[in-house]
Amino acid sequence: MSTSKLLWLVGFLAVTLVAVPWLIAATGRSDLYYTFTAVALLAIASGGVWLTFYIGRINIGQAAYALLGGYLSAILVVRYGVSFWLTLPLAGLLCAGASVLIGFPILRLRGVYFAMVTLVLTEVARLLALALPVTNGAKGLVSIPPPGPITLFGVPLLPDFATLANPRQAFYIVAVVLMVMCYAGLYRLVHSRIGRLCLSLQQNEELAASIGVNVAYLRLVIYAISSFLGGIAGAMFIAISQSIYPSSFTTADSINFMLNCFLGGLGYVLGPMLGTFLLYFGWDLLFKAGQFQLLIFSSVLIILMLVLPNGLLSLRPWKRMKGGISG
Repeated sequence: MSTSKLLWLVGFLAVTLVAVPWLIAATGRSDLYYTFTAVALLAIASGGVWLTFYIGRINIGQAAYALLGGYLSAILVVRYGVSFWLTLPLAGLLCAGASVLIGFPILRLRGVYFAMVTLVLTEVARLLALALPVTNGAKGLVSIPPPGPITLFGVPLLPDFATLANPRQAFYIVAVVLMVMCYAGLYRLVHSRIGRLCLSLQQNEELAASIGVNVAYLRLVIYAISSFLGGIAGAMFIAISQSIYPSSFTTADSINFMLNCFLGGLGYVLGPMLGTFLLYFGWDLLFKAGQFQLLIFSSVLIILMLVLPNGLLSLRPWKRMKGGISG
């Protein structure tokens, strides 16, 4: 990692882990911890959607994997007493495995057909959550206990969240760390040999196949990583809210994950992160517009996509840290 990128990372961590908690403590708005935690988790799920854009596929089903990951974690914690921290990677792995089974046939389709199929995945997941006894139907799973402690050779790494005076701050720190790890991994991936091969799929799949690239295999790997991130985000959400329902993640969420990528910039690794922040708080800022909220919001999004097709990060006057579609 270059010195400039390292400085950016240190600065970001300083702002999110030091400056933000200090400002929240100074203002007494501890409820903002939940807001920023939600933004960090939504950014993780959006990062997975961005990754499917990286191979030239539009993914409108990420909320299905967030719902699946959330339910798996909740079921294991509530019904079997499994530690939440163990269910976190298990949720991601289950979603990755499910995406391989689902993606094996549909990733062979042309891009538009793949997008149409993923559009129904969230509704299918919601209907399954309503129908299966283990999910408790429309009543959902509630009173999910907070995460317990993590120790390594007797050394405490994470405390028991149930004993904390302000568990929201602890959730915020965990979510930010996960988000940083997610985007660091995405950045490393797209700048690796596999990332360059994936970029060739986005540009011309037939040409990539003609030079020996295993197109089907790469599609499955990227889609599995994308779904893994969705499952992780969904599992973290249920730990924060301590409940999950079939309506916890809807098709609208899947669409928003996609819009986050467009708004921030498809050609930039950090695009989904910026897009999530702007979309989340932009919608809230327009709340006072009342019945015109949706009209103004959608109009602004359309104008931005027309004027800035590569997102808001394309406005940056300094050296671009590109990682994708625009080069």
